[in-house]
Amino acid sequence: MTTTMTREVLTEDMIGRFGARAARYDAENTFFHEDFEELRASGYLKMAIPEELGGLGYSLAEVCRQQRRLAYRAPATALATNMHLYWTGVAADMRRMGDPSLEWLLREAAAGEVFAAGHGETGNDMPLFLSTTNAERIDGGYRFTGHKMFGSLTPVWTRMGIHGMDSNDPNGPQIIHAFMPRDTPGYHVKETWDTLGMRATRSDDTILEGAEVRGQYIARVVPAGAADLFGLCIFAWAQPTFGSVYLGVARRAIDLAVETAHKRKSLALTRSFAYHPEVQHHIAQMTFRFDAAEALVEKIADEWSRGVDHAGNWPAKLVSAKHNAVEAAKDIVDRAMAISGGSGMFKGSELERLYRDVRCGGFHPANSILAPELVGKIALGVDLGEQPRWG
Repeated sequence: MTTTMTREVLTEDMIGRFGARAARYDAENTFFHEDFEELRASGYLKMAIPEELGGLGYSLAEVCRQQRRLAYRAPATALATNMHLYWTGVAADMRRMGDPSLEWLLREAAAGEVFAAGHGETGNDMPLFLSTTNAERIDGGYRFTGHKMFGSLTPVWTRMGIHGMDSNDPNGPQIIHAFMPRDTPGYHVKETWDTLGMRATRSDDTILEGAEVRGQYIARVVPAGAADLFGLCIFAWAQPTFGSVYLGVARRAIDLAVETAHKRKSLALTRSFAYHPEVQHHIAQMTFRFDAAEALVEKIADEWSRGVDHAGNWPAKLVSAKHNAVEAAKDIVDRAMAISGGSGMFKGSELERLYRDVRCGGFHPANSILAPELVGKIALGVDLGEQPRWG
């Protein structure tokens, strides 16, 4: 395991303030503006940027640990911030691996630009590799027309990572990856975000109506269905960091459950519920699952940071880390609710909010349906791009 000591940019006082605001953001369905400005001022948004370019030089493993700490009290704040962090991590690791094509992104992020992700599309469960958005070649770039969902950081992003399909390329369908500046004409934000959980992310829809992106902001052109270093780095930074957010939720649920068990009384018991065998069993199972899921995320993030060669197995290992973390977190929060009794159901209960937030984990790519398919096919040696996908 990497044991590098990192300068803490996320103080306990900050975490306490974020936790105090989280319920209000959730109830009002508003963006975490105060949290975001504190994170920006602290340097948190620059964690993954190399030191020589104005950042803190954190590795993937180190960013994951900080995201767990942030999500412990402010899950939605951590989840939305994750989108910016993984783009800077992707660019930093590509540069470290000898591909400096996104160094401009690191320099812009160091100067204060905020990067978001716009890959979600209705009916497309293979984001990055396929797209329902049309990308039309124009002089010096592409014109994008389509409907993007789940655009976290809607109120504050200045660069949105988008992708579309160019079906007219003579070499076959191509996926075009680009970063759209906020002041680009030809798009609008549709405020759709009123959801079960992770409400403060404000992940509204982005409607592309012929938005033109040119020059350095065209990041990649790859055959549809294919992956390259860019795609692998996105997987590497998105999967463990998503998992880390939900591990933060899980850790908080365990601590709330322990606190509740000691406080909760019953006429049938002479002591607190901490002495009830079923409660002890729940706490033990929660601990087992958390420790295993955290260890896997730590291991995979650390191995990526150290350049361990897993060759074609990297996507499966990354997806497994995220999937296990999310599934463990859901089970842990469910058990915490059981320990809390009826009090956990009430609005205003932190556990009630965590119960809603943790449900969102299965929808992030690779979602709970795609993840087993991807991991199973890799283990079986089945080509991920083979058509038809099933049968």
